[in-house]
Amino acid sequence: MKLDKHEEHCQIETLISAISGRWKLLIIYWLVQGNCRFNQLQRNLGAITHRTLARQLSELQETGLVSRKDFQTIPPHVEYSLTPLGQSLIPLLHEMHEWAVQNADKLPSPKTPPS
Repeated sequence: MKLDKHEEHCQIETLISAISGRWKLLIIYWLVQGNCRFNQLQRNLGAITHRTLARQLSELQETGLVSRKDFQTIPPHVEYSLTPLGQSLIPLLHEMHEWAVQNADKLPSPKTPPS
């Protein structure tokens, strides 16, 4: 299917907007592994702050890629998971992973944030 340049650009721009940022794809990566609680995601991601993780999860929920389930228990129990829309990104993420493996030697090393 061939789209005109403007329409194609807009569709890609929408996708990039939904998954852009340093943490969103990494959050999605961990949710591909299975449902996660907030603190588990924070441990998995390492250098992310509580505030940033909360904001990124909220944005992913707004785009419909991630869902939040509150079990209404004491102590609080909340889990995050991929929605069917979020799960539809899995083949794309696998392709991105394969590309990164094949081209890792051509890419600059990621910069580590200051501790």
